[in-house]
Amino acid sequence: MNLHYLLREPKEKKDKNPALILLHGYGSNEEDLFSFAGELPEDYYIFSVRAPYDLQPFGHAWYAIHFDADENKFSDDEQARQSKDLIAEFIDQIVNEYPLDTQSITLIGFSQGAILSYATALSYPEKIARVVALSGYMNENILSDNYTTFNNKHLQFFISHGTVDQVIPVVWGRKAKPFLEKLGLAVTYKEYPVGHGVAPQNFYDFKNWLETTK
Repeated sequence: MNLHYLLREPKEKKDKNPALILLHGYGSNEEDLFSFAGELPEDYYIFSVRAPYDLQPFGHAWYAIHFDADENKFSDDEQARQSKDLIAEFIDQIVNEYPLDTQSITLIGFSQGAILSYATALSYPEKIARVVALSGYMNENILSDNYTTFNNKHLQFFISHGTVDQVIPVVWGRKAKPFLEKLGLAVTYKEYPVGHGVAPQNFYDFKNWLETTK
């Protein structure tokens, strides 16, 4: 399955340019995060990807979220694992089609897109350099079985969460930092006094992080 995407090409093309891959949240689409592509560094190829599962009446998801009789919600981890593999295949596809610096590919995910960003980076670290995880959490159930044996020490993470997030509690988001640090990985973690969204200061902070971690 080929994933649909929007593309912003870099202002100045070199032999190889870095790339940002934007992964939207549940119920959204590729136009959501792409709306701030114009504010991101000009030397990047920016790919904003549409999740593979269609929702009714509109929107898309990386995996289904189900509710049981007690209104507890749980994730379809099998669909999530399939989406993780699709993102890895998408990276292979764009590397073949565009002159990308394979050592500088960054995932930027919001909510469900952040959950998938963690999983893809830890399961396919050879394809990814950095992750910006906005308002998500670490789902260990969708990581590759032997992910701890992979060569991942180069990975860098910027994680942020709203302290009054009503969709994904901030206590869930906080668990990612110690989880990643236990693997020996570099993590920047920040919180903002907002709900389930990206505050302006949050945007500027991760944009600055992108510039300083090249």
